[in-house]
Amino acid sequence: MATIPRDFNVAPGTSVSALEVPEVVIDRLPQYVRTLTQLLEEGIEVTNSQQLGAQLQVTPAQIRKDLSYFGRFGKQGRGYRVRHLLTELKQILGLDAEWNVAVIGVGRLGNAILNYPGFNPDGFHLVAAFDNNPDNVGKEVGGIAIQPMNALADTVTSRDITIAIVAVPSAHTQSVVDQLVACGVRAILNYTPINAQVPPGVRVRSIDPVLALQSMTYYLADQGHTANGHQGAD
Repeated sequence: MATIPRDFNVAPGTSVSALEVPEVVIDRLPQYVRTLTQLLEEGIEVTNSQQLGAQLQVTPAQIRKDLSYFGRFGKQGRGYRVRHLLTELKQILGLDAEWNVAVIGVGRLGNAILNYPGFNPDGFHLVAAFDNNPDNVGKEVGGIAIQPMNALADTVTSRDITIAIVAVPSAHTQSVVDQLVACGVRAILNYTPINAQVPPGVRVRSIDPVLALQSMTYYLADQGHTANGHQGAD
């Protein structure tokens, strides 16, 4: 495991196999990118692990440990140069490239995704949309014409689509994911409450707001139990 550096000894980020980096660390990197971007917008050129930790509610030691997987980025007594660290993290995450994205399923959620303006500034370009409902095919949403599912393979190839967002009814999730995998898509953002099965080398990230709410109510229920004196049996 990499050692934990302090905020000094400037060195470029080193290439690290994704297998060596815990997923929870990868999940935090975009938060660092967003915070560093905000700091630059505020005219702040230098920061440190204490300031980043306060912004992100992460301990300074954890921030140094996260960054240690990729190299040393700070300078003794001066912390991190915000612009340099931001550039390095964007490169690590592949955010210095452009990514073409397809949306599968153009119901209410799919419509909302296609009309969301926040993807392009971060290098994600919604370039295609697909639906199996004949009433939707041919319509235009967010400037994108909806195509039938049988056009998926050709469009993925011709538009160089590498990422797909799945927003279909639960019963169709696995079959749609299977089609995407067969077309060569290797990154899938799944908005359905189904854990789709994929082969090695394909990444699926599922977003289920109901599960998120259920985990939050644990803390509300726990506070209620504590207030009422429910401590549990010894």
